[in-house]
Order: sequence, then C-alpha cells, then structure tokens
Amino acid sequence: MNFPFGVPASAGSNRLKAGLQTKSESLWRVSVITTPEAEDAVSELLGAVLDQPVSSYFNLETGVSTVTAYCRRKPAWPAEWRAKIRVGLDQIKNCGLKIGPGKVTIAKMRREDWAESWKRHFKPIEIRFQSRRDELRGSLTLHGKSGRRGRGTRVTRPSERRSLLIKPSWSKKLPRKNQAVVILDPGLSFGTGQHPTTAFCLRELARCGKKEAGWSFLDIGTGSGILAIAAAKLGYAPVHAFDFDPDAVRIARANARANGVHNQLRIVRRDVTKLPIQPVRQYDLICANLISTLLIAERRRIAAQLKRGGRLVLAGILKSEFSQMQKIFAELGLKLAAKKIENEWCSGSFCFGEEIF
Repeated sequence: MNFPFGVPASAGSNRLKAGLQTKSESLWRVSVITTPEAEDAVSELLGAVLDQPVSSYFNLETGVSTVTAYCRRKPAWPAEWRAKIRVGLDQIKNCGLKIGPGKVTIAKMRREDWAESWKRHFKPIEIRFQSRRDELRGSLTLHGKSGRRGRGTRVTRPSERRSLLIKPSWSKKLPRKNQAVVILDPGLSFGTGQHPTTAFCLRELARCGKKEAGWSFLDIGTGSGILAIAAAKLGYAPVHAFDFDPDAVRIARANARANGVHNQLRIVRRDVTKLPIQPVRQYDLICANLISTLLIAERRRIAAQLKRGGRLVLAGILKSEFSQMQKIFAELGLKLAAKKIENEWCSGSFCFGEEIF
C-alpha cells in the first residue's frame, strides 16, 4: 500500500514510534487522534508535514491511538499545515484505512510538563509464560488437538517457565524471582513491547523458551532489538536479528549493549527480499513482525528459514487480513497453532503439519 506522502511499504521497524528527549525550553505539541489501524500511516504523515520525530501512544482501555510531534517553535502558518494534515488523512482514508476521529490539536506545553510527560505512556510490562490450560481459559485461541497429548505435543513443566519484565530505564519496578529484565527506552525504532503485535511475539518467546533445549532464534525486522534481546535473556542460542533500516540496526545494537547481551546475539543490516530459499542455517523460532504485504510477498523465503519442529510467529497483521495470511502460509505446509486478536491487530503462531505444541 502506497501513500502519496511517502509511507514506506516495508518492514515494521520503519514505523516511527519515537520518544523525543529535549532540553529546557518550551515545546508545542501537535497531536492527531486516530485508530491503531491507521497509526503508522498517520505517524508518517505528521512527521512529513512538520519535519519532526513522531511518537505514538495506544490506549488499551479506549482502543484509541494518539500520534504526536513536538516542535520547539509554534508551527508557522498553522492553517496551512492543518490543511496538509487534513488532505493527508483523506488520502489515508481513500487507501482503505479507518482513520477514526482524525482530530488535530495543538497545545503549548509548560516547561515542567513536557520533559517528563511522554514517559507516563511507557509503563513496565510483564510477559509471563501461559500453560495450555491457561491459554484455553484466556483470549488466546489454540488450533489443533485440545485436551489430548498427541504426537508433537509439548508439555512444559513449571520449572521451565519463563517470565520477562520489559521496562524503561527510569522505572524503579523490581523483577520477580527468576524474571529476565529487558531495559528499553522508546526511540526512533519500532518496538517497546507496548504494541499488541510486539507483545504477542514476546509471549511466544517466553512460552517456547527452554534454555536446556538450546533453541535458536531469528528476528526478521528487529527494529529496536527488543525481541532479540529478550531471546538472549531467555537463553536462546544462537540469536540472530536483522533489519533493512541502518538506523534500526544501530539502535538495536546499542540497546543490546545496554542490556549486556551484545556478545550473545548478532544484529546485521539485511533485506528480507534477499533471504536464501535454501539457507545454510535454519532456526527453531522465527518472529517476523512485518506489514502483511511483505509477509505475503516473501513468504517462501521466510518459511525456508524455519526448522521442522520449529515455530514461526507472524505479527503486524490487521484482523481483516489474517484469514488470507493463514491460507497462504497453509499452502507452504504451515498450520496455525495459536492466534491472538487485540483491537485491529491479529497475530499468529505457525508450525509444520501436525507439530502442534
């Protein structure tokens, strides 16, 4: 999907979810109220119109997304840029995305407010292992045989459970016993764990993680590096990650170093469209948090990286697109094992044939 103002039809890591760290002057806050479905496109629009970094905040309770840019000066000719934003929103709507309210606001922030206000949106997140029984009771839909232990069914003992705490550097929250901690501040690359698609990938990492088994992990479109860092913390090895965006690679490497796992993983710049159909190495768990058009176009290359008995996690998919995604990957022999729907988003976990675990 192409937008006239330049939304990239590429990996999810190119979606800007930025936190702006500033100095001690006043700021002007320009915000657009929209939907999770249109959040990325609106982010690109606002950033292009104002030529500023953009942050986005999704409210789990209301289901509304707020996209915000911070300007050091009041935007010149406000009527002009409001008109540009309105035209851009109409173009997004014409491309088939629901933009929701589309309300545009501008406000001057008090000096004592703006420096810390954006931090309130980024709370610590706990990702815990869920047993099969817990999943059946919750909102996660499992597919395949239920209530029986069939061939390939994996039984997880309590001692094998994994738990993650994802928190920003300013949070004072302490981890639980044996809980792995990932410290990650919001930056210019996609992925702080706040978004439903990233959260699903993290849950799958925790659920599949078993240090004794030495599972390998590949993160396609790593963004901030959150999934690769979490995998290293959970004992996956080797852990490999890549992104086409050189800034994302740089930021992900810095985040890995800040978390003390830079020697336990490898993050490189790579293009998903260039992945080999017959790779030298395959992986036990792969997370591909990309836009659906890229997942579909490169499905054979992505599936080729997966070991038999492994698990492929696909995220970044709109609810309305998921059934098509499921059908296309089924043609490659990959069967849906579990999925989760949150607001406009649907994510799924796939494996070959009857290997449901």
